[in-house]
Amino acid sequence: MLAKKPLPKLLEVVRFGNPVLRKIARRLSSDEILSPENQRLVDDIRHTNLKRKSGVGLAAPQVDKSVALSVIGIKPTPNRPNLEPFESVIINPSYTGVGKLVGMWEGCASCGNNEDALFAQVERYKTIHATWYDERAVYHEEKLSGFVAHVFQHETDHLNGILFIDRVKDTTTYMMADEYRKRIIGVK
Repeated sequence: MLAKKPLPKLLEVVRFGNPVLRKIARRLSSDEILSPENQRLVDDIRHTNLKRKSGVGLAAPQVDKSVALSVIGIKPTPNRPNLEPFESVIINPSYTGVGKLVGMWEGCASCGNNEDALFAQVERYKTIHATWYDERAVYHEEKLSGFVAHVFQHETDHLNGILFIDRVKDTTTYMMADEYRKRIIGVK
């Protein structure tokens, strides 16, 4: 009889100030990627990301695991109905920016939730050449653009101990989630 796969669990998201967020996460070998422990971690992060509803990505350091693994789960929402769906597990990711940096609005699950979350403009590339391994240890090399490229850069930063607040050039753009929704995306 085959062993039953355990149900994924909801993980606690660590907050700014936790030292794990500032560490460079350990890169994983193919064998480590395929290990039951890391397969379970992927399932748990994917489940946690889905249950949070507003998030579009979650990195292993954000759930107190210092390994170079993140789950991106972009889907349309009432606040962002035009988003193209994109889901990928990115392991050992890297990217090279194409063109110049542009200001994009950003928040982070580790800096608050709901109305408590902090947002600001961050300079990111609109297009990137990205490389990563997925949860099956398959290598990917793709040109990503738009919101997918934005999220990929944010998640890769998490794996390198960089927080979005480190990339804010204009500190006058900081605002809380309720103000961001009202003033920037026009949702009351």
